Amino acid sequence: MRALPTFQDYVSFLGPIVPPADLLSDSDEADEMRTLAIELAVLEPVTVESLAAWIGGRPSAVRVLGLSVGLSKERLTNILKHSFDTGGFGRLARERPADVVALLDEQHGLVGVVQAQRSATFGFGDILVARAGTRGTASRAGQAGRVLEDRLEAVARDLGLRYSTRGRFRGRAGGTAPYDLGILDEHGEVVIAVAAKGFDSTGSKLTDAVREIEQMATVRKPTQFVFAAVDGIGWKLRKNDLRRIHALWADGQIDGVFSVATLHDFRLALEDAARRLDLV
Repeated sequence: MRALPTFQDYVSFLGPIVPPADLLSDSDEADEMRTLAIELAVLEPVTVESLAAWIGGRPSAVRVLGLSVGLSKERLTNILKHSFDTGGFGRLARERPADVVALLDEQHGLVGVVQAQRSATFGFGDILVARAGTRGTASRAGQAGRVLEDRLEAVARDLGLRYSTRGRFRGRAGGTAPYDLGILDEHGEVVIAVAAKGFDSTGSKLTDAVREIEQMATVRKPTQFVFAAVDGIGWKLRKNDLRRIHALWADGQIDGVFSVATLHDFRLALEDAARRLDLV
């Protein structure tokens, strides 16, 4: 395993996890959304019935209608699940398109909003206002943790280790602590616990993340390993919190702190710990 870096060196490894949104994206998803927007712009007439027919079994069309009335993907899913006992866009687009449109029209004035927006002209300032008034940034910030977890999970899978995600492991004296990735022994017990704390925004959640890692260090048995993967530009604004995590490593209370930039070192450390525990 590489030598423990200084705190300043570790800070230099941090970077954004989720790339910024690109309005000019040429991804397949962006192209499909533009196509649907063009179709919606020329749809005549705009009624509950015509919108239901327009959905035509297309999950992305359901999302476009949600965006038309200012609903994020998460919020739209929750609303649909509450009303129809499922938040699956595909199933609802196939089986209950009229009910979806009726719900959005009743609760958010869908028909009127679509009619008004189709004839409006928007400038760059309107785009900035829309960005400021939506939860898009928060949504993307939430993706950062999941992206980091996926990268760590891929390493465990590539090494052929048995693992579970997002649970609690049992340590000494019956104490427990949370983990984001847990490597299991032959009995299904977590013997290597990994925290994945990726944040591209700042806030109290970073302090909560530190407490979780400290809890992991407190309950670990001598026969257990604890690693932390901490990354994202949000940590650069919470250096005191980050310093507490680095100190756990420096004091030997956890076995390593890594970032996306040092993912290869994480792989080496994880493989070494697995060999010591006769997992590989």
